[in-house]
Amino acid sequence: MNTFTLIFHQIIYENKTFWRTPASAFFTFAFPLIFLFLLNGIFGDNLIESPYGVIRLSTFFIPAIIALSVISACYTNLAIRITFARDIGVLRRIQASPIPSWIYFLGKILHTVLISILLISIILGTGYILFDVHLPLNNIHLFIIIIILGSATFSTLGIALTSLIPNMDAAPAIVNASILPLFFISDIFFPIYNAPKFITTIANIFPVKAFSSLLQSTFINSTESSINLNSFYLFILLLWLVIGLIIALRYFSWKESL
Repeated sequence: MNTFTLIFHQIIYENKTFWRTPASAFFTFAFPLIFLFLLNGIFGDNLIESPYGVIRLSTFFIPAIIALSVISACYTNLAIRITFARDIGVLRRIQASPIPSWIYFLGKILHTVLISILLISIILGTGYILFDVHLPLNNIHLFIIIIILGSATFSTLGIALTSLIPNMDAAPAIVNASILPLFFISDIFFPIYNAPKFITTIANIFPVKAFSSLLQSTFINSTESSINLNSFYLFILLLWLVIGLIIALRYFSWKESL
């Protein structure tokens, strides 16, 4: 088979294994959607002062939940699934098979991106129909670029994180411990525009805040100050993409820990 056929079959395989793991599918889909309805249903009509001007909280929550969805699919789910595959010997068999290793990983990453696109479509449709949030049609090209960049960044970080996970039993705890605190300080569950400076500084260092803020900016007309802010956040995302890639290439292990 040619390269494209191999990639296609790998994506089909990943899709089957994903839906045959109910816990993983539930966490990836239900977790963001539960927060989407809860937060918008309770706080959606309130107004807040953001770096992009006065906005309704529903306009804040939709891109925030989109960020949560992409991170859950490309970081949390990918890191846990690769760790499980490593510890039950799947990675060693893949490495010894005629299939190039990069096709295996590309199939996994492309599948997580497809899951992310499905989630994003559901969230955008729900936001437009139920919560009167306008779609980012004026900035659709920026929206797509940010989604691609965010998916690439968190996929490489998810693969890189597996080098720090000793075994599959520890995978859910380590993965969630590495990302959940950042959700609370990175404009995901609620805005932190008036948070203490040290909290804001910590949040700005990591890619979750950068990704969420960039997505939020596509729903709002940009100003000169927001463009400068977005340039900083783009730099942060690209920096973590490089960091994740370096760690993954240097420390990723195909064998389970002894």
